[in-house]
Amino acid sequence: MRKTFAAATALALVHSFPVHAQEAADAVAPEGGATGFISVTSEKIRDAQDAKAAGKPVEAKNWMVAAANPLAVEAGAKVLANGGSAADAMVAVQSVLGLVEPQSSGMGGGAFLVWYDAKSGEVTTLDGRETAPLEATPTLFQDENGDPLKFFDAVVGGRSVGTPGTPMLMEEAWKRWGKAEWSDLFTDAITLADRGFEVSPRLASLVAADTDRLSRFATTANYFMPGGRPLEAGMRLQNTAYADTLRTFAEGGADAFYSGAIAEAIVDTVRNAEGNPGVLSLKDFATYSVKERDAICAPYLQYDVCGMGPPSSGALTVGQILGIVGNFAIDDPKDADTWRMIGDASRLAFADRGRYMADSDFVPMPVKGLIDPAYLEERAGMIEGDRMDPGKALESAEPGMPAFDHAMLLGDDQSIEYPSTSHISIVDAAGNVLSMTTTIENGFGSRLMTNGFLLNNELTDFSFATQDDGKPIANRLEPGKRPRSSMSPTIVMHEGNPVLAIGSPGGSRIIGYVAQAILAHLTWGMDVQQAVSMPHALNRFGTFDLEEGTDIATLQPALEGLGYKVSVRELNSGLHAISIGPDGLRGGADPRREGIALGE
Repeated sequence: MRKTFAAATALALVHSFPVHAQEAADAVAPEGGATGFISVTSEKIRDAQDAKAAGKPVEAKNWMVAAANPLAVEAGAKVLANGGSAADAMVAVQSVLGLVEPQSSGMGGGAFLVWYDAKSGEVTTLDGRETAPLEATPTLFQDENGDPLKFFDAVVGGRSVGTPGTPMLMEEAWKRWGKAEWSDLFTDAITLADRGFEVSPRLASLVAADTDRLSRFATTANYFMPGGRPLEAGMRLQNTAYADTLRTFAEGGADAFYSGAIAEAIVDTVRNAEGNPGVLSLKDFATYSVKERDAICAPYLQYDVCGMGPPSSGALTVGQILGIVGNFAIDDPKDADTWRMIGDASRLAFADRGRYMADSDFVPMPVKGLIDPAYLEERAGMIEGDRMDPGKALESAEPGMPAFDHAMLLGDDQSIEYPSTSHISIVDAAGNVLSMTTTIENGFGSRLMTNGFLLNNELTDFSFATQDDGKPIANRLEPGKRPRSSMSPTIVMHEGNPVLAIGSPGGSRIIGYVAQAILAHLTWGMDVQQAVSMPHALNRFGTFDLEEGTDIATLQPALEGLGYKVSVRELNSGLHAISIGPDGLRGGADPRREGIALGE
């Protein structure tokens, strides 16, 4: 049966990823996996799953949490029901996610958090992105001839591991906005780790698809393939090492993670990874910090779309897409010309992303110029002119020249970004709003495991090449630098009030997933469940990706007639959204994955 644009029928989608370095990697299977409902006993969880399957949002008056696994959502819901804040609930949710979907996020990774503070009315962001080791060199991902390594030759092992940021981000958010006792926030995760949890269909399918790489290191192989056999859905899996790590973290906070036995074990695992050691050191842990950064807020119609700035490219690129398409009438989501304009806006935004966006602590960036309405109107003119001849797509999408007071002699990025990751949206009873995207990068990260959790491969988000035709690449690897990300945790504001919290996993496709869902909700009037369930059409580098098995795939002939190359494929987003209005909260969870929204 073909799925409709507003359908929320559960989708069994596998493998999504980014001709350009990203598009060339599409043939390599990243984190994907069929979605299946997790067997649970909670009536509220079953009701939430039923609502998602029926295409209806979950409604609540006081608080809500939406995330990628029912067990994690339930842990966060308990915190909120007991009077905890959105920051408290995030700590509980992330702790469980690191156990039940370890391939996507956890203590060995990093995260970006966007926060709306109900008391002050302000939006701010916390940067918990991983950092490159101080011993790293710009040629870390090049061979002896100076050629870029093959992706998985770089990923699997210690070479790709950056300093984790998620544990410190969890504590920093709690210190700023928490209300509950810190140690109480880990109860569910510790209990599940000690007693065991039911392996989900998604985790089982991902393990089965990655056995060769997971078997490379003994600790990882023993956990995910006990007795030499991959985990199966429904099996009960214990992780006492993770429980012990959480106990240490609950008792000693971030200090107990970034110094002492945990940090030492991580460094030892990285530096002694057989065949591909890394250069992470205890000094990297001692010097790591979470950074508060100004939110990037881009105007779209009567809204301000606020998110994470550099080192994330998410808010800027989402803001550019919306700012460009805001110059057009895009009233019909079933019309190929609507998607031509959205797709070409995305191509223009991605061209700027590849040229300018990186860690602004290391590379000057034209942040204001990139989302200046006048600049985006100028960029839109490239599409508007082409619209006079509907028989052609935009012929090329080159970087523009946004206003800036620095020279911009930069080359185009050559990084590869895989679609792993997870997203959490929370609204608490006081009206605080949290949107956090969290990751270990590729599915199962570096495949190195210690202390009960996987270590990231975040350094492979840097460009493997350092220069392009003699011009330096902004996102080149440098010691202490944070790799560019596409993570796009977003809070949409209207007249000073939050109206939507949203985000998604999906590698560089995150940007398109989030932009499309925002358009669906704000422009096409879909509720949040319809918006996150809507079939995807994305264009980053010239090829239109259309979601296989959905009505949007029927646009292939029309888009090809406009001059596009079209790829019909599985597009495995993981959008989690909460809309906020005078009549209460509505939550939506992507039917392509196992998550739910839960509220009261």
